[in-house]
Amino acid sequence: THGRAGARQQEKGKRMWSAQDVARDQVRRQANGLDLAAVAEKVAEAAVRERETAEQLRRGGSFSEFQTDPERLAAIWAAKHVEWRRVRGLMAQAGWGAYEPERDTEGSTWAQEREERREGALAARAAFEARRREAADELRAELWLSATPGRLIRAVADRAGLGPAQVLAQLAERVVVGEDGTVSVPPFTPSR
Repeated sequence: THGRAGARQQEKGKRMWSAQDVARDQVRRQANGLDLAAVAEKVAEAAVRERETAEQLRRGGSFSEFQTDPERLAAIWAAKHVEWRRVRGLMAQAGWGAYEPERDTEGSTWAQEREERREGALAARAAFEARRREAADELRAELWLSATPGRLIRAVADRAGLGPAQVLAQLAERVVVGEDGTVSVPPFTPSR
């Protein structure tokens, strides 16, 4: 079960970030402090890995790299190749001796957007979990009342402009349990 939980978590991460997002994040971290020659080596390595993963995907083989989805791995290496070339071009154009992520305005913008999407996804997940916990605390019941109490509840509901279930819910919200276990409901007027 631990393996399945890890696979589910990995799937969640895949949906949150695209192959381009993963590539940009990894390149940004790995390129920090590298000179132009080292970045050029990374471009060459990414080109080789892009070809290898694309070929492996065409042949239908599996990858041993963390048991990653072959299509996803091929897409990530293609995106890394693009990103390493972008970093190399930026460094050459700007005349940088070493890559500094904070000076890379385009990369910084993408990193900020990724972080905002991640925070939004985490907030949405937390809200979903809170709603799920609240729903687990709710009680849904089907109630069969005899004719006399049923008529009374329907009459009260009609006067208040509510449905019978709404009146019963308001009754339940006002239940008081005494120390001796007796149950009572203080007088109230059902309302919308």
